[in-house]
Amino acid sequence: MKAVTGVFISEADAQRAVKNLRAAGAPEDKVTLLTSNRALKQPEPVAMDTSERPGIGKAMGAVVGAAGGLTGGSLLAAAILPGVGPVTALGLLGSAILGAAGATVGAKVAGSFENFTSEGLPEDEIFVYEDALRRGRSVVIALAADDAGAARFRDVLKAEGAEEIDAARHQWWIGLRSAEREHYEAAGEGSPDDEKFYRMGFEAALHARMRCKEFDQVSAEMANRVEELEREYPDANVEGPFTRGYQRGREYYQRLCDESRAA
Repeated sequence: MKAVTGVFISEADAQRAVKNLRAAGAPEDKVTLLTSNRALKQPEPVAMDTSERPGIGKAMGAVVGAAGGLTGGSLLAAAILPGVGPVTALGLLGSAILGAAGATVGAKVAGSFENFTSEGLPEDEIFVYEDALRRGRSVVIALAADDAGAARFRDVLKAEGAEEIDAARHQWWIGLRSAEREHYEAAGEGSPDDEKFYRMGFEAALHARMRCKEFDQVSAEMANRVEELEREYPDANVEGPFTRGYQRGREYYQRLCDESRAA
């Protein structure tokens, strides 16, 4: 499966894109709409310490249930997402993404996953979705079976005015770049390669499977990644900036969680 994603300023455009994706052949359980929902009631605060995986089942998992209109009777799940706040997600794919991001979606939703496959779930992009949601954007994701389907879905999203995920990821980093440059330059790392490897480490800390874990907890996987990069860039200093970027990414996620809890 291949994930195709679009970020929308207008929720109405995002809703129209979902309908058109379905008309273009996207199965109901392979397309979702994620939206921030400030109207949802915030739960009692719970600890969001990144020394632990944020299951936060005590604070979320409310199922809004089937609704008319866009959902057409499909599941609409709601959760308080760590570092983001209240979010609604359409269908099983949306619930799976909430789960991968650290939310607990509740027994009613979990029971619906019996025949759902998470193949193709874009765990390495979830932090970009979260950034878009924090900025009040809506995110549409569709899983295509092949390259032809992915191209068709991209055309649908483009026609509705979506920003592509690579552009959204670039904007996310631009927003952090100045502050992070000060950090790695203070360690004597100021070359373009230093920034590249630092950013790779930063993003690795935000991966759905890596977040909330100390570097030594994922040392084997991170060591393999560093070795791969060192083979690819034999003359570059990889380990130092990558490791520092990982730690800063972890601190960044903790800060977002703290701010979300205090909001």
